[in-house]
Amino acid sequence: MRVSVVQMNPGHVKADNIAQARALIDEAVAADTPDLISLPEIWTCLGGDRAAKFDQAEELPAPGSHAPGGEAYEFLRGVARARHIHVHGGSIGERAGDKLFNTSVAFDPQGRELARYRKIHLFDIVTPDGQGYRESATYGAGGDIVTCAAAGVTLGFAICYDLRFPELFLALRRAGAELIFLPAAFTLQTGRDHWETLIRARAIETQCWIAAPATWGRHLDGATQDPRFTFGHSLICDPWGHVVAKVSDGTGWATARIDPALTARVRRDMPVLGHRRLI
Repeated sequence: MRVSVVQMNPGHVKADNIAQARALIDEAVAADTPDLISLPEIWTCLGGDRAAKFDQAEELPAPGSHAPGGEAYEFLRGVARARHIHVHGGSIGERAGDKLFNTSVAFDPQGRELARYRKIHLFDIVTPDGQGYRESATYGAGGDIVTCAAAGVTLGFAICYDLRFPELFLALRRAGAELIFLPAAFTLQTGRDHWETLIRARAIETQCWIAAPATWGRHLDGATQDPRFTFGHSLICDPWGHVVAKVSDGTGWATARIDPALTARVRRDMPVLGHRRLI
């Protein structure tokens, strides 16, 4: 399986973000012919105020139904069908009554929804530069561990701040995950020091591949339109903790081949899951 992670510089206007995603996907497919393509966290509406986030969010069809979804949902489904590939839609704003969720969706090459994951850990912190983030003021938290099968590989799902909670990744490994997706909008300040280190650690601990598409660059956030910056550096890491593909600054994509034989060899030679005693 060849997987491409797409790095975007989205804002809070969904139509513009969809156009950007379409262009990058077209370029990645033409250049690298991936079997699966993955987008970043909340790429449909990054920034803006709470009202903008609600306005750009979408009510998702019931799982397993053939009902139409919103503009971004149908865009992702359409890419899967048109390109005959699996699509991991990063995460989008899901509107559920008076609540929002930061939600991943994945589709098979026929455009059928394979999985849906709501971000569990919400980003309520102050970064080293003094900027405050309170994701829980806008979004609700999910509570389910989610995996699915795609082309013979078991996929697991996490989003951004989830990266700091290794117990989630261990639960995904125990649920059979071989490749874990981590779409992100990691801040520039924390990303410089922690992004790659934490991803490599989670890959080593779980002996899983990790595909981490991220947003990069400047966007305007909140009612005051404060400038915020995300780190980018989208990457794919193998089960031994090696970064095998990476985007640097700017928009773009990176592609790597997921090798199940490598996964099996790493797990056979160092059977850490069977050796665990405390969890």
